Amino acid sequence: MSSEIIGFLCVAGMFGLIALRMPIALAMAVTGFVGFGWIIAFRPAISILENGAFETLSSYDFSPIPMFILMGVFASKARMSAELFHGAKTLFGAWRGGMALAAVTSCGVFSAISGSSLATAASMSKVALPEMKKNGYAASLATGTLAAGGTLGIMIPPSLALLLYGLMTEQSVGDMFIAGIIPGLLGLALYMVAIAITVALKPQLATPGDATNLREKLAGLKGLIPFGAIFALIIGGIYGGIFTPTEAASVGAAGALAIALFRGMTWKDFVDAIQETLIMSTMIFFMVIGAEVFGYFLQVSRISQTLIEIVTHLELSPFMVLLSILALYVVLGMVMDSIAMLLLTVPIVYPLAMQAGFDPIWFGIVTVITVELGLITPPIGMNVFVIKSVSEDVRITEIFKGVVPFVLSDVVRLALLIAFPVLALALI
Repeated sequence: MSSEIIGFLCVAGMFGLIALRMPIALAMAVTGFVGFGWIIAFRPAISILENGAFETLSSYDFSPIPMFILMGVFASKARMSAELFHGAKTLFGAWRGGMALAAVTSCGVFSAISGSSLATAASMSKVALPEMKKNGYAASLATGTLAAGGTLGIMIPPSLALLLYGLMTEQSVGDMFIAGIIPGLLGLALYMVAIAITVALKPQLATPGDATNLREKLAGLKGLIPFGAIFALIIGGIYGGIFTPTEAASVGAAGALAIALFRGMTWKDFVDAIQETLIMSTMIFFMVIGAEVFGYFLQVSRISQTLIEIVTHLELSPFMVLLSILALYVVLGMVMDSIAMLLLTVPIVYPLAMQAGFDPIWFGIVTVITVELGLITPPIGMNVFVIKSVSEDVRITEIFKGVVPFVLSDVVRLALLIAFPVLALALI
């Protein structure tokens, strides 16, 4: 049996294990071990298991992951999300749908130091959802806004998804972060447009807020200052060549800690933050180790090379190759976490994208946006279920109904980036 056939059989078996609810990290590791042993030999496969974990965990390149997670957790423990939402709420004053605009704006700003879609959605929904319900917002609009707003955490830098993509494809993490700024802000702007159009077409979904004067609006901006300062410190330091991404992550975590301490973070909060960071980091590193073992198997199975040969034989255009890859991500995004999806698929699809002639950084941005889209796409959008866990009285169908305008806006953003790659590459 050829290595290619063994490779495809093992990949099919891996998806079977995932369907049986085996953790994705373990499924990748098992598949990599069995596949490599089947094609080469099991003694060197055992050596890969022995050395893969050590090489991954001792790599300096992966050290920003726990620091960026710690930064977001410190921000959450400092209750910065509540102040951020209330500050944003004053900016939109008496606008109909102003709280929804404030919620999605808060998600965008909070994601700048969170880096995680699920964490952004969970943190902001606890603050914004009760107030939106109390003020007469339709459940579909309130929950849909927060589910979609949480997805901004995967794009607006610093982003764990962009970090991992850069490390896996050997692209500059700093360039990936800089390239994510315009697409991230474009996503925020399009979400705000989606809310405005939805409320204009169906005014009954939202109520006007309380009018605020200029002084109150300026006072509300104070809630944005800590986020702006940390974001400017990280991105400005990377862009100016002052920090490496690893150093920027450490500086950002220290800045978030200083703000949290200033706002009265207790020793218990600090210990909880460390524990939460360790748990999240362990989960991600476990997946990275699984992906490392899986990567050795992919090399010897020649799956990527075989796919390239198939695409060449079929004479597919670069656009059709891209469309096929993006369709795969939308489908996988319905049932899989974004980080796991990237670790699992990028080693396979990245060579296809390079063979098609795409810019690697642009392809990374488009890929992450498509992964982001999968987080709110029915029937199983991860962010939708995060919001459902916070608002158990709202039917899941109502949340999916509420995310429809945002799905459409993400499709528009994706189309703009495909048509105008300069949107992702202009700042590099």
